[in-house]
Order: sequence, then structure tokens, then C-alpha cells
Amino acid sequence: MLTDLHIAVIGGDARQLEVIRKLIQLDAKTSLIGFDQLDHGFTGATKYQIEELDFSDVDAIILPVPGTNHEGQVDTIFSNEKVVLTEEILKKTPEHCIIYSGISNGYLNELVKTTNRKLVQLFERDDVAIYNSIPTVEGTIMLVIQHTDFTIHGSNISVLGLGRVGMSVARSFAALGANVKVGARKSEHLARIAEMGLQPFYLSELDKEIADSDICINTIPYPILTAKTLSNVPTHALIIDLASKPGGTDFRYAEKRGIKAILAPGLPGIVAPKKAGQIVANVLVNLLKDAADAREEKK
Repeated sequence: MLTDLHIAVIGGDARQLEVIRKLIQLDAKTSLIGFDQLDHGFTGATKYQIEELDFSDVDAIILPVPGTNHEGQVDTIFSNEKVVLTEEILKKTPEHCIIYSGISNGYLNELVKTTNRKLVQLFERDDVAIYNSIPTVEGTIMLVIQHTDFTIHGSNISVLGLGRVGMSVARSFAALGANVKVGARKSEHLARIAEMGLQPFYLSELDKEIADSDICINTIPYPILTAKTLSNVPTHALIIDLASKPGGTDFRYAEKRGIKAILAPGLPGIVAPKKAGQIVANVLVNLLKDAADAREEKK
């Protein structure tokens, strides 16, 4: 149980609704900011404007998966209120207050540094990332079917990166009968790709290897599909970029060449928000319990 913990949930999409349900179920004092237009209320939670909430007894702040933008603004799907997380707000919280976010950026990193608060990035955790790869794969398959006029079976698919998402994507498309090759930088990753029965290649050879691709799925969060590389991609090819914004694709050049390229981060929250929210909620609850137990031991 989370009795006696005060948790502030600030903004977010449908995934946060599962988090809120779990917090209420476990008896946490739950304050909601950025949910004033939510159709159904949550008995046991209280809605606030950000300037109304007393942060002096907040034990944890839960942000949406993207955290904040580079000006500190938080996405609020269920509100028109402009919500900005500031240094002034965090300084009002107790020293033990922990901020939970899916990912981070320069603004959020600097904010927790100047206020000496702890930031936990949930999507850096293997358990969250692996669980989330399941709806990510399903969403990717959906996009491929929607945006191609050929079958996945027998098509040539290049997957860039063998991280937690890349591995699941590659395995799933191979199971559907595609000819899957996977690009990676590390020799141990290439060995794993070969062990999976897929075709490995070094990313340094991407320009050559991508030339016969019908579909390219990128999971690498830095510019990898540059104009130079895209000049070798067949114009009928479909690119699905799963990396966090702004992705790893030169979308301007892809459009110029007539290549369909889709930036699709956050697919779990789009195709399976309930399941994606439950994944985050279950991990969050364990982290909140561990943090509370650690504080008790120090007393």
C-alpha cells in the first residue's frame, strides 16, 4: 500500500489514467494537475491548477512519458491549462521528493540538478522498455500494413539498432516471413543477430545494405538515415522511425525523393494506452514503495 504518500500526477495522456487508478487503489493521496477536462472523475483524487497545489508535502511527482519540453511545459491532453514545471515549484517540495518521467531532456536535467532532486527515467529501465516493445511492435506492424501495397511476408526489411525495441521488432517481422537484416555497430550485437537467424551488417555499411530494402525500421535516436544514405533507398520503400523525437531520419530529404517516412515514437500510448499505462503503473508502484521504505530505514 502507498498510504500516507502524497503523489502529484502532472499532465499526460491516456496512459496516466492507469497510473492514477493504481495510486488510488493503493491508498496514495493523489493530486492531479492538467486533468480538469477529464470526463470521468477519480474518487480519491483531487484536481488542482498548478498554482493551487501545496507542494511542500509532495513525496513524488509523476510526469508524462516525454517529461517536459525544452521550456519546461508539460503535455496536458486533458486540459487547456498551460502547465510549466519550474525551479520555484521543485524548491517547494521536500528534499526527498522524487520526479518520475519516461525520458528526460536538457531542461529537466538542469532543473533537478539546480534543485538537488532525484530524477528517475522510467524508459531507461530494461523492464519498462522490454514490456513496451510489445505494443511498439504491434503498432509498427499496423503502420506497415496501412502504408504499403505489398505483404510483409517475403519483403526485405532493414532494422537499424539491436536494442530492446530493435530486437523485438526484428524477431517479430522475421516470424511474419520477412527477409530481415539488422544493422548494428558492436560485433557482439552482430553475433546475436546471426544467432537469431537474421542477416547482420555493420552500420558503417548502411548505404550499401539499405539499397534493396522495402521497409526500413529505425530505432536509433540520432541522425542515421541522412540524405546521403536515403539517396540509396528505393523510392517505393517505407521508413518507420521509432526513435524519440526528432528521430534519426532526414524527413525533408525523404519527402523530396518521394519516400514515405513516418516518425512514430510513443506507439504504445497510441495503439495500446491501457496496457502501456499498466506497465508504467506497475513499475512506478514498486519504485514508490522502495523509496518510502528507504526513507523509513533512515529514520
